[in-house]
Amino acid sequence: MRRIAPEALTAEGYAAYGDVVSADRADVSAQPANQGTAARRDRLAPVASLRPAATLNLCSFRCAPRTDWPMNVALLEKHPHSTQVFVPMNARRYLVLVALGGEAPDLATARAFVAGPTQGVSYLPGVWHHPMIALDAAIDFTCLVWEDGTAGDCVVAPLPDGALTVEPPDCAPLAPAP
Repeated sequence: MRRIAPEALTAEGYAAYGDVVSADRADVSAQPANQGTAARRDRLAPVASLRPAATLNLCSFRCAPRTDWPMNVALLEKHPHSTQVFVPMNARRYLVLVALGGEAPDLATARAFVAGPTQGVSYLPGVWHHPMIALDAAIDFTCLVWEDGTAGDCVVAPLPDGALTVEPPDCAPLAPAP
């Protein structure tokens, strides 16, 4: 059995799993846009597809808040052929649970991150992750993923009862960089 405690989401801590998508990123220079009323940051994360027949799916998820802690993780999923990007539309904070691994998740690499309202995430192709976990209140997410409608779009790995548990998310997300 492995128990993990959530940590604040940072680009450095999350780098092995994907990218943090945020207008607050200091490592991506902003260019003026919209007659000077906006700052545009390009290429915040790659959105890759490894299958030529896949099309980009822009979808949304409405997630109910999790209230039962600690959380026994019943499954992880991965999208072996596509990046998957989630951008919150109305969040205060949410939990991102990820792990590396090949045919099965490597639970020794599992980490949980608390993300704030200005942070989206991308999962690299093949990164195991839990479905989105809303905290505090229901959250709507916009999602981008390349899909072709086959079973290979998403692979689900059930976990044995008690194999992975997530502690209550006591930490608040880090404040956005100035």
